[in-house]
Amino acid sequence: MEMKHMWKKAVDLGPGIVLAMLIAFAAKFLEAALPVHLVGASVIALFIGMIINIFAHPKSLTPGLKFASKKVLKFAIILLGASLSIETIVQVGRISLFVMIFTLATCFGGGYLVGKLLGLNWKLSNLISAGTGICGGSAIAAIAPVIEAKDSDIAYAMSATFLFDMIMIVLFPIIGASLGLSDIAYGLWAGTAVNDTSSVVAAGYAFSEAAGDFATMVKLTRTLAIIPTVLIFAYIQNRLQRQGKPNILADHAQPLPEEPKKHGIHFGAFIPWFIIGFIFLAILNSLGFIPTPVAQGTKNLSRFFMITALAAIGMNTNLQEIKNSGIAPMIHGFVISALVVVAAIAAEYWMGIV
Repeated sequence: MEMKHMWKKAVDLGPGIVLAMLIAFAAKFLEAALPVHLVGASVIALFIGMIINIFAHPKSLTPGLKFASKKVLKFAIILLGASLSIETIVQVGRISLFVMIFTLATCFGGGYLVGKLLGLNWKLSNLISAGTGICGGSAIAAIAPVIEAKDSDIAYAMSATFLFDMIMIVLFPIIGASLGLSDIAYGLWAGTAVNDTSSVVAAGYAFSEAAGDFATMVKLTRTLAIIPTVLIFAYIQNRLQRQGKPNILADHAQPLPEEPKKHGIHFGAFIPWFIIGFIFLAILNSLGFIPTPVAQGTKNLSRFFMITALAAIGMNTNLQEIKNSGIAPMIHGFVISALVVVAAIAAEYWMGIV
């Protein structure tokens, strides 16, 4: 009976998961085929999924696509931890950490105010801020399950950060040269102000090889900010639910049933299981328990699963919902990205790095 149930579940989930994986393979092929590495496979997969969804979305695909967009995404985040190391912070030094803290404060503080001004829901506003301030799609993907974000919010946040990145890839080397930035100064600027990893690499190496190396190192350090950021959002989400208040993270939330008020911080209740796995692997890697080849292989597997999840998210995204959101989220993304760019270079001037 148990075997029969498992077989039925596999049959239900199979078509959607297989399609998402096929899109992921296609996205990776297109990424490799591009003469210049300007856009990552994650964004390509998201857009392919959205385009396919315009023409067809059989109901038989729904269970598998839902599984891929939620469960596979969480598994990808767990595996990502195996490629992160606290040692990276030491390598880039305290100077870059200060600039990153400054830009993160600008990003989330400014994002909150701009989101309020534009009337955006709290989820979408903070997904855009996270994607801009931390590491593009990876941060959006990590935070989305914690705040129970809609697929349309994830797609919009990814699109907003992607479009700004495309502009920055072209403008950053030009502005950096006109400002007379050194390789270190430019690498620090690109590493802290450009969003997605592929975009940081493109913008960094367009200036010089040394700048590209340093920008990539800074970008890896930024990725570590996922850990405290996700924990903060998880705590906020749990706190709202425990107090029985309407969930301000949702668009049209209903008040939750009243529960007895409890005091104190209950970490076991608000830390998602996949973040526990993520942190555990990051700690193991930092302590040297994960061999370099294994860490690299795990990173590649994590990236593929994330691309698969984003393909499913694209297939689950209703373009009409994005259209109904209007241009406000895109304006939010551009304003916050511009603030981060200015804040990062201003911090460097203030510290005398430039």
